[in-house]
Amino acid sequence: MSDRDLSDELLDAVSGARLDGVAVGIAGTGSKAFLSAVPQADSRDRLLSTVEHCGIVDYRPDELVVTVRSGTPIRDLQQMLRRQGQTLTFEPPEFRGLGTVGGAVATGLAGPGRPWRGGVRDAVLGVVMINGLGQRLVFGGQVMKNVAGFDVSRLQAGAFGSLGLLLELSLRVMPIPASEQTRVLTLERTAALALMRKWARAPLPISATCFDGGQLRVRLSGAEPAVLSAGNLLGGEILGDSSFWNQVRDHELSFFKDPAPLGVRRLPPATPLDAADVLIEWGGSRRWCRMDESESVEGLIPFGEGFARTICQEAGGNLLLGSYQQRLKAAFDPENLFNPEICHADVAA
Repeated sequence: MSDRDLSDELLDAVSGARLDGVAVGIAGTGSKAFLSAVPQADSRDRLLSTVEHCGIVDYRPDELVVTVRSGTPIRDLQQMLRRQGQTLTFEPPEFRGLGTVGGAVATGLAGPGRPWRGGVRDAVLGVVMINGLGQRLVFGGQVMKNVAGFDVSRLQAGAFGSLGLLLELSLRVMPIPASEQTRVLTLERTAALALMRKWARAPLPISATCFDGGQLRVRLSGAEPAVLSAGNLLGGEILGDSSFWNQVRDHELSFFKDPAPLGVRRLPPATPLDAADVLIEWGGSRRWCRMDESESVEGLIPFGEGFARTICQEAGGNLLLGSYQQRLKAAFDPENLFNPEICHADVAA
């Protein structure tokens, strides 16, 4: 893995853009460019890349903490962690090996184990970043428990670079489960949702669920006796190919390859199914479907929308959260320097 620290160069670039009065886009490899609804050329005058700002800053396997530069490829980091029998908790998408750690935190995308292992913000212990005033800021730390001051570092998860340029990130890691098994059950979706709700009330070592194409797949992770016992209880067939969960994580299932616009709803798991629900994850709480411009599905959010854009435009509006988001933006980036298309003014006056 390369080991390049470009902190000073990036700091100078941000300061220069501020003096020139130009907007700055932040990008890694561009693997998640589809998440932005606005083309870069429409709102960014200068693009800063973190691709070469990569490498491990500190790794403490005994404390389950790793600190890396933002441009570090996720695949390279995961390979290094696996040599120590560890992995990232939130299963970030690798997107053909192009995904970076900074992009994973900025977009807040978590994998199929999100309800059981925690999301991106749960794994962020500390960050080093550059704010919109060209200042280098340090938040959080490298310990599991840090109670001093506000937990500002976790605000960066899902902010899409709108609050600043991430330089370094300290992340919580976890041991790789001793045993893992996937069971497949064939049933209709209403029964699948009811079964997922039943499992949620039982002491089972579930680490992922996915219903797609009439099949419910459930991943069991943990000590081998617990996994074997739970597998026998759940029944179904054993899936020999564990790559299925990587395909879910990286959106490589055939469902995701349909050219129609993709929408997602995040709901309480017990919410009754809608006719539009096609692929169901996270124990029933994340539901994907193909969007039809002629139909309106309550709570449906286009997957390719930006952070504040989604908050302000979700069904019924969420003006309170939109207002909070804009106040955070003003505190970190008062001149709207970073990724200006992410935050726009569709909030209450």
